[in-house]
Amino acid sequence: MAEPKTQKTKASVVQFIAAVEDNTRRKDAKAIDKMFREISGEKPAMWGTAIIGYGQWSNTNTLGTAPWPKIAFSPRKANLVLYVLSESKECAALLKKLGKHKTGKSCLYINKLADVDAGVLRDLVAQSWKEMTKKYG
Repeated sequence: MAEPKTQKTKASVVQFIAAVEDNTRRKDAKAIDKMFREISGEKPAMWGTAIIGYGQWSNTNTLGTAPWPKIAFSPRKANLVLYVLSESKECAALLKKLGKHKTGKSCLYINKLADVDAGVLRDLVAQSWKEMTKKYG
């Protein structure tokens, strides 16, 4: 089995966020970190070089089983990527009310927090945390 490319590291989340170049993206990353900490009750960890994750579960796929955060985000240059989406009806309903965004399989892409409804985003993250905890402990 191949080792997963993205693994949990001991790098500083605070230093990573402080090094985000764009001022708006850095402020948004701080706000998302605060929200994720409040919802999860978990201390974040860096996963790879650019993902901030909360909690952990064992992800089994074609490569085998590897740890992965229950919820996570990455303040990339192009957008903020939140790893919080599920296929639940609750998630789909919240996405309709969220505001300007794009989605991938489990990813939510937003340009900046000002583009979305903060309350709906919080509900979406909380729903994802609840679902992941129920499913994976």
